[in-house]
Amino acid sequence: MNVLIVEDEKGLALEVDEFLSHEGFTVEHARTKKSAEEKIFVNNYDFILLDLGLPDGDGFDLLKMLKGIKDRQDAVIILTARGAVDDRVLGLEQGADDYLAKPFSLNELLARMHAITRRKHRLESNDINIKGLKVNIQNRTVMFNDERINLTKKEFEIFNYLVLNKNRVISRTNLTEHVWGDVLEINSDSNFVDVHVKNLRKKLSQYIPIDWFETVRSIGYRINI
Repeated sequence: MNVLIVEDEKGLALEVDEFLSHEGFTVEHARTKKSAEEKIFVNNYDFILLDLGLPDGDGFDLLKMLKGIKDRQDAVIILTARGAVDDRVLGLEQGADDYLAKPFSLNELLARMHAITRRKHRLESNDINIKGLKVNIQNRTVMFNDERINLTKKEFEIFNYLVLNKNRVISRTNLTEHVWGDVLEINSDSNFVDVHVKNLRKKLSQYIPIDWFETVRSIGYRINI
C-alpha cells in the first residue's frame, strides 16, 4: 500500500517514513501544500497522513480539495499538534478517517491504519480467507494450513491489494500505483508487473489450484471469489 506523508517537520516525516517502509508500505513525502496537491493530482494513495500546519497553507484546505475530487478513496489521518476538540471535529466532518495529536506512537498509527483498512473493506479481523489461503494484512503473511508461503514484499503487496479488492478488475496502472508508488517514475512499457504476478502465481499454485486468479486481457487482474 502506498502512503503520502504531508508534513513539513523533516525529522518527524523521516521517522514515520522509515517506520512505515519497514512495515512494507511504499512512502512518499510532501513538505508543502503545493507539493502535496501536485502529488495527489497525479497519484491515488491508500493513506494520506496530513499535517494541518503547513508552511504555505492550511491542511484543512487540502483535505477539502481532496474530498471534492470524484471517486477518490484515499484514507486520511490527520497528524497535528493542534489538540483542540473543534479541530478534531472539523477534520472528521470534512472527511478525515481518523485523527492523531502529536506526539503520537508509531505503533498506534499503524494500528489505526489497519483498523481503517478493515472498516473500508468490511473485514471483521486482519485475516482474509481465500480458497484455503489465509492472508493476514497486519503480519503481512499468506498461510496454507500451518505453512507460510514464502512471498517477496512486492508479491505480498500485489496479492494483498487484489484480495482486498476481490471481484473487481484492477488495472496494471492501478496496481503499479498502489504497490510501487509514483507512476510518473515508472516506465509504462515495462512488463515488471506481469513478471511479479507470474512469480506470485507460480508460488501459490504449488499449494492450491488458482483458476480464480484471472488475467483480464489488455487491462489487468481480478481475484474471483
